[in-house]
Amino acid sequence: MSSTNGIRVMLVDDHPITRRGLREVLEDSGGFDVVAQAADGVEAVTWAEETKPDVIVMDVLMPRKDGVEACRDILDLLPETKVLMLTASTEDDAVIEAIAAGATGFVQKYSGGDELVDAIRQVAGGRLVIPDEAMRRVFKLIRCGTALMPGPKVLTVREREVLTHFAKGKSYAQIAKALGVGTVTVRNAIYRVQDKLALDSKQEIVVWAVRNRLLDGESSPDAGDPGS
Repeated sequence: MSSTNGIRVMLVDDHPITRRGLREVLEDSGGFDVVAQAADGVEAVTWAEETKPDVIVMDVLMPRKDGVEACRDILDLLPETKVLMLTASTEDDAVIEAIAAGATGFVQKYSGGDELVDAIRQVAGGRLVIPDEAMRRVFKLIRCGTALMPGPKVLTVREREVLTHFAKGKSYAQIAKALGVGTVTVRNAIYRVQDKLALDSKQEIVVWAVRNRLLDGESSPDAGDPGS
């Protein structure tokens, strides 16, 4: 799985300083070959397809396409590639969503270099690196019968949250503030929801949310398109 120059790694993070720091850690450790870097999920998919890395170290929250969606798209193209997610907290819903998308490991974003290096080597060797707390949450979802794998009619936790706010008539900016994410992330989530549900308009998204009781009994808001 690894090349003669070491484990082929791609780094994905929207902060150049973070990418530089990650690269320096890997170069100092030896045994790694950083074959590409990307600043967002869209670039990640493009560079992954071109360079075919062994392991991708990827931030969860990024512009244009988040790490979870990028993970899913990349593994559709390169099922043998391993994805190690960088996350600020294992309590994030994105952790569970990323497991569903096929991520094979997680590292706290501000972990030490040795921990990162060890995690990359483990996932490259075919092992899972998933915190106990995240695994407990996964098992709980399975016991409760909650679907993890997103399909045509199944949305991720984050997408349901965004859709619920959207259906209540909130703007992208208001949703972003409520969820602590960027407006671009919200807009992308709405686009994904519309695509997954095969709906033709945002008005139909609101109707779907009401019919599927995402508003918990609240009356349907004006179905107009909120501004971005």
